[in-house]
Amino acid sequence: MSLLKTLGKNPSGAVLEKVKQSPNYKNNAFKNSSPTVMMAGNDSFIKILWKFINKPPGTKPAGLIPSVKTDLKTLNAEKPVIVWFGHSSYFIRIGGTNILVDPVFSGHASPFSFTAKSFPGANVYGVDDIPPVDILIITHDHYDHLDYETVLKLRSKTTLVCTSLGVASHLVYWGFDKNNIIEFDWWDSKNISPGIKISTTTARHFSGRSFVRNKTLWSAFILDAYGYKIYIGGDSGYDNHFKRIGDTFGSFDLAILESGQYNTAWPQIHMMPEETVQASVDLKAKVLLPVHWGKFSLSMHAWDEPVRRVMAKAGELGVRVTTPMIGEQVIIDECYPDSKWWEGVGK
Repeated sequence: MSLLKTLGKNPSGAVLEKVKQSPNYKNNAFKNSSPTVMMAGNDSFIKILWKFINKPPGTKPAGLIPSVKTDLKTLNAEKPVIVWFGHSSYFIRIGGTNILVDPVFSGHASPFSFTAKSFPGANVYGVDDIPPVDILIITHDHYDHLDYETVLKLRSKTTLVCTSLGVASHLVYWGFDKNNIIEFDWWDSKNISPGIKISTTTARHFSGRSFVRNKTLWSAFILDAYGYKIYIGGDSGYDNHFKRIGDTFGSFDLAILESGQYNTAWPQIHMMPEETVQASVDLKAKVLLPVHWGKFSLSMHAWDEPVRRVMAKAGELGVRVTTPMIGEQVIIDECYPDSKWWEGVGK
């Protein structure tokens, strides 16, 4: 596998000229709606790197991550089913349509297989377990959301890709047919098929697979299908856009929101767990599914701290949270797993 190929390819030529027409693209880069800093405080890059090299032991679980091996090819529930694969990868079966979001099945969340490796037990699903994909959603181009090895294997079994503006350049470089890709700017909406509409909204984050940042867009996606509405959050720091989205789109049956890989050194590009809960309130979500944890250690917090903090804040605010194991089915209006399975890991 070529490292250069893994890095992908940013928009250029006529594609770049199209990207430049976006109101969110200014001074040769995409910008957040609110002023946003990548790093806060006085920590230098060297200090942050040293902390990463010397992470405390609790950043990784002491035992195997448990899972349930649901057969995704035989799902036949009448109501929408969501199956989480750890971190921000999950499968949605709704109205006979198979939707896959930000799949990472390579066992690592970086361009190098020996770094950002998945926790033992967390990488139990692979491309062979996935049925034909009607819609592949890629929220942005970071390695823990757009995995070269995985999407390459999915290429032949994927009908349509929906992604943020500019990300198609990577996919076309990797052999995807540009005619099978729909790119979205913020606040775009497209009818994908009878009964399915996909919209994108603002997120507060950044993009880039190398030292060059923000040449492609990062987004949250809204799946409005067969009478159900699901918020697909991608990555985002907390801001007033959640309130705007909730006011614009009404209540969500389920909000899938990032809750991990945060740090006080980068508080504006990832949410603290308490902010995740507040974001679900802002969105007027009936149920919160916290993701972006449970598979990789990309920060310095304890591996299960995100879900513990989410549950504590949700208790204060009266927010319903579902906490499935990897592979366990969440069925809207019917089944919301809520065991504290993380408490038994390593015991």
